[in-house]
Amino acid sequence: MELRKPNIIYINSPDTGRYTQPYGHAVDTPNLQRLAEEGVLFRQSFTVAPTCSPSRAALTLGQLPRTSGIFGLGHRGFIPNDFSQHLAHTLKDAGYLTIADKRMPDNHTGAKFIGNGPEDAHRVCGYEQRFRDDADIIDTIKRDHERPFFMSINHVVTHRKGAGFTAKPDARDDPRYTAPPPVLADTPEVRADWAHFKSDARLLDEKIGEVITAVDEAGLRENTLIIATTDHGAPFPGMKCCLNVQGCGTFLIIRGPGGFTGGKVVDALCSNLDIYPTVCELLEIKKPDFLQGASLLPLISGETEEIHEFITGEVTYHAAYEPKRCYREKRWVYARRFGERKKVVMPNIDASPSKTVWIHDGYADSESDWETLYDAFYDPQEMNNLAYHPKYQAKLEEMRGKLNQQMQSVNDPLLSGDVPAPKGAKVTDPDAMDP
Repeated sequence: MELRKPNIIYINSPDTGRYTQPYGHAVDTPNLQRLAEEGVLFRQSFTVAPTCSPSRAALTLGQLPRTSGIFGLGHRGFIPNDFSQHLAHTLKDAGYLTIADKRMPDNHTGAKFIGNGPEDAHRVCGYEQRFRDDADIIDTIKRDHERPFFMSINHVVTHRKGAGFTAKPDARDDPRYTAPPPVLADTPEVRADWAHFKSDARLLDEKIGEVITAVDEAGLRENTLIIATTDHGAPFPGMKCCLNVQGCGTFLIIRGPGGFTGGKVVDALCSNLDIYPTVCELLEIKKPDFLQGASLLPLISGETEEIHEFITGEVTYHAAYEPKRCYREKRWVYARRFGERKKVVMPNIDASPSKTVWIHDGYADSESDWETLYDAFYDPQEMNNLAYHPKYQAKLEEMRGKLNQQMQSVNDPLLSGDVPAPKGAKVTDPDAMDP
């Protein structure tokens, strides 16, 4: 009797970074901790784009944003070159029932601009069914299915609503005893803002825990791959939309068949481009030729200790145009800006109490570094820019060359000058203060 292919559950949490318990932070997420202890945690996971749509599309389309066409926000008019390349289409063709959260992928693939409504938008991306709400997610997992299923779940809890968050502040996250990350000022306003983020992370963890429990109670644990990750860094200044570790570092935890068990920790570089080819290899289906990532399975089997010498990062559009590229190795991280603008692009920083603190300190009138070079071994938070230090000029020149070579290899449009937005796309004036 042929064994049924494993179910796939992809859980995306916007704007969380690595600020979860299994990454050692004082953020109470016991269900993610449980998932890590039962699965595999990737400590050096990065997004190739620290903005919402480009990052999520990179995972589901398996391509760099500059390649797929999603180099800006989907709900603002950036649409992929080919919707048929979506992971859901590939899995549906392989016999899977494909089901998506109603909050995904309409807004962040540009599919909301196709067809006559949300149902049409989901079908364009390859989904056959939609969840109605969180309770429906659980009921759907427990339901008998004639086919293996692929579910895309999007919990938007740690994504800011305006300048605030989703959950009510939890008394356990007392601002008086909260330490913001070292890239943020340690002020009462920022402590309160970070404490509220921690409360949202608690709520996110509860929702993820409901999914894990539903899988286990339905007897599907041994034959269901759970992929839990986030699109980019937390929605604070110096994090989201930045090409440093605070912007591009992501949590990635996978549990299920294929060796994703036992509480393993992987220190190899990997990115969200690697999920699509991993799923294909695990299911033994042909990998589409357009994929630009690498399967994680050789890391899990012990066949190799590394699958990448480097990972790239990019921003072209977020709310406003801000072209920049990054070349990341295990130790050295280089990034540069393009175009003529020198001043910081404030609308690409989410409105927040923390941003207000930066504004009051005069940040809106400051200029961004044209280039950054970080030694991630001695400076894991990537706060000490070595690009202008005489001692590191040879390394700077080497990394410049590597980034330029990589950009040429994928025919990066920035090499020819400014990249125009699609016709009709909504783009914020870079001199504005908020998105």
